[in-house]
Amino acid sequence: MSTRAATSSVLLRPRAARRPVARAVAGLLVGAGLLAQAQLAQAENLVELLDAAKAYDAAYLAARAQAESVRYQADQARALQRPSVNLQASINRNHLDSSAGSFTSPLTGMSSSYSSSSTSRKVGIGARQPLYNAGNNAKVDQAEQSLLAADADLANASNDLTVRVTQAYFDVLGAQDVLTTAQANKAALAEQLAAAKRSFEVGNSTITDTREAQARFDLAGAQEIAATNDLRVKRIALDQLVGRSNVAPTPLRTPVNLDSLSPGQVEDWVGQAASSPSVRKAEVGLQVATLEIDKARAGHLPTLDAVANVARNDISSSNPNAKIAGGAGTSSAIGLEMNLPLYAGNATQNRIREVLQLKEKAEHDVDNARRSVTLGTRQAYFGVQSGLAQVKAYEAAEASAKLALEATQLGYRVGVRINKDVLDAQTQLASTQKDLYKARYDVIVGAVKLRQASGSLKAEDVTELNKLLAN
Repeated sequence: MSTRAATSSVLLRPRAARRPVARAVAGLLVGAGLLAQAQLAQAENLVELLDAAKAYDAAYLAARAQAESVRYQADQARALQRPSVNLQASINRNHLDSSAGSFTSPLTGMSSSYSSSSTSRKVGIGARQPLYNAGNNAKVDQAEQSLLAADADLANASNDLTVRVTQAYFDVLGAQDVLTTAQANKAALAEQLAAAKRSFEVGNSTITDTREAQARFDLAGAQEIAATNDLRVKRIALDQLVGRSNVAPTPLRTPVNLDSLSPGQVEDWVGQAASSPSVRKAEVGLQVATLEIDKARAGHLPTLDAVANVARNDISSSNPNAKIAGGAGTSSAIGLEMNLPLYAGNATQNRIREVLQLKEKAEHDVDNARRSVTLGTRQAYFGVQSGLAQVKAYEAAEASAKLALEATQLGYRVGVRINKDVLDAQTQLASTQKDLYKARYDVIVGAVKLRQASGSLKAEDVTELNKLLAN
């Protein structure tokens, strides 16, 4: 509400009676202006608060950590195509008690049993290099696609955080405007109540005028309390989102000028749906499902690996009659190893049938994602267009309501209007201003949601939106 509308009812008093009230109202306005300037000096704009939220918001940080983890998963998949080297070592102690093949004494001619013990030690290195493995190749390709899906998820999380911060930011500004309007409306109704009481005291009006003014004033007080609490709740939500206390958002620069949408046609916005993170993720899902078919069919294909190993063997024996008491040696081998599955109980065939159905599901998921993005974009576009038209209508209504209030106040002073007419005009102005503020902020947030829906939301858009704020 303008200062003029808030204080115009002061003119209803005699000049001498108006001076204390005028000085009080002037002091109130000066104090409010100083408070606004102090808040503005330490206010934070949208870009600053969005950066703070990216360093604090748990949902966004979780999505970023998830995206980073996928990069390590992809590296694990690539390891399937790289050589592997293993160190192998073993030690075995063997002991044998037997009468078979016993030793016959030449003196007694009797056979006797014998026992032997041996210890074998082995240490070696084995290496394997996959040469052909269709299943592993499909896994690596799937891992590359998973990186694209992770980027899409992170983009979705970033866009969602941008919308949440923007919504919370302008919710606070909207609540501040509503509270300011409620306070100005209450002050104006207080002046009108005082005027009604004076008129009743001198016999120029009935008690009905006083009671009507009192009822409007009491209602304005209740509205002020509700607006104060709503502002407190909206501030708490913004503080929680950015991880700071007593955040003071920078208000819009005045006069507020909202530009029309660019591009201006809904089909231009719908045409950007292909770049939406939701559509990209669904398309990646289809590619992964296609590769899953290749991986399942690889169950029928051979694998070929190059293998090599070298080992050192050491055997020691305690049998005195053994031809070889012990020894040591080094063995090495290099070659190719092929493995061809012959029968797996029909598991491979059923796996192929399963993934074919999953691919069909992925195709439908892509269609659903595109249709959902298209629908959301159209709805958001027409919501913004309607909001822009409402803002223009409310601006015209506000100007008309101010003129109507001034005319009604003048008519009341000359006796052609009654107290209720002034009360109605004052209430209508306050209601129109509240609707105007809400429509403005809805358009701003709606434009951000439109870019989110169409998949075209970028950091530059927030920077441009930041230009609407006061310096």
